[in-house]
Amino acid sequence: MKIKQTAIYKFSIPMHPFTIATGTMHYAQNIFIRIYTDEGIYGVGECSAFPMIVGETQATCFEMAKDFAAIWKGKNALDIDSRMNELHAFTAYNSTIKSAFDMALYDIAAKKSNQPLYAFLGGNKKSMETDLTIGIGAPGAMAQTAIDYKNKGVHIIKVKLGKDPDEDIERIKQIRKAIGNDIRLRIDANQGWTKDGALHALTELGKYDIQFCEQPMRRYNDHYLPQLHKVSPIPVMADESVFDHHDAERLIAANACSYVNIKFAKSGGILEAEKINTVCEKNNIPCMMGGMLESRVALTAFAHFAAAKNNIRFYDMDTCMLGHKADPVKGGVRYNGFMVELPDGNGIGADADDGFLEGLENVEI
Repeated sequence: MKIKQTAIYKFSIPMHPFTIATGTMHYAQNIFIRIYTDEGIYGVGECSAFPMIVGETQATCFEMAKDFAAIWKGKNALDIDSRMNELHAFTAYNSTIKSAFDMALYDIAAKKSNQPLYAFLGGNKKSMETDLTIGIGAPGAMAQTAIDYKNKGVHIIKVKLGKDPDEDIERIKQIRKAIGNDIRLRIDANQGWTKDGALHALTELGKYDIQFCEQPMRRYNDHYLPQLHKVSPIPVMADESVFDHHDAERLIAANACSYVNIKFAKSGGILEAEKINTVCEKNNIPCMMGGMLESRVALTAFAHFAAAKNNIRFYDMDTCMLGHKADPVKGGVRYNGFMVELPDGNGIGADADDGFLEGLENVEI
């Protein structure tokens, strides 16, 4: 099955401003692609550039996508390993835009085999309940948002932190007081704390029944993680510290985390995400399925992957409920309350709306 053509779109989605420790996003700067084959099957892929974490922007992804499409033209779409190795040989890093191309190939392969993606990956549908995230703001405002979430039936709340540790402690103190003890709380510092700040924050926050803390310090402070993980009353989840399975092996060998957050935008897609999960599963490290600011196209691929992997036990797949002002997607996952439900049909089962695509900058290679 040969690749005939790739269509590439700047898939910009307006958002309500969303703030984390490293910055504020006002729109989802995504890329959407369709890879067409000579057998009439095409695959879809999407990625969301998050420059403060992965160092890619929509503009850089768009330009790299043109080169990737040219490299793959005329090649076998079903040889996913060879195709991805070609991209790795062409450029180091650039995991975000690589993930869109990886996703499209898996969509093609699953469609060719007449299976939903989760089945193609060897799994079955399972129950997946997402959290709902609160961005950084004033403690009182965040507490009110938590009350609103509780009134909507949310069972798991993820709270963005990573500014001043004492302010972050006050944020959680007010949130927990506002919602009581029935709601599960997760926190995410997005690398925002220093070594000493992380120790102070986690020690104090241990009294508020926190399920885990994602990425308390900068990736370059990974050598401090083993000691922090040892003394913290809150389990540590590695996120920005794990881009590939080599990172996972390194942290696990150092006993630096209890959990790992898998995101396609970091791993470069499903092929590497499977390797990360395998390493974690062998070492009894459960994983979470996360994302950036993707639409329901990529979110559906995330859900397929998470459903196929028993070791993925936590789900952070709430972006489309949080801030997107538009839903430019046909098919795909649906939210039943806060349960993420997969579509029927072969492949990913989601596509971009053609009407939305008409107004976007695009190129065909």
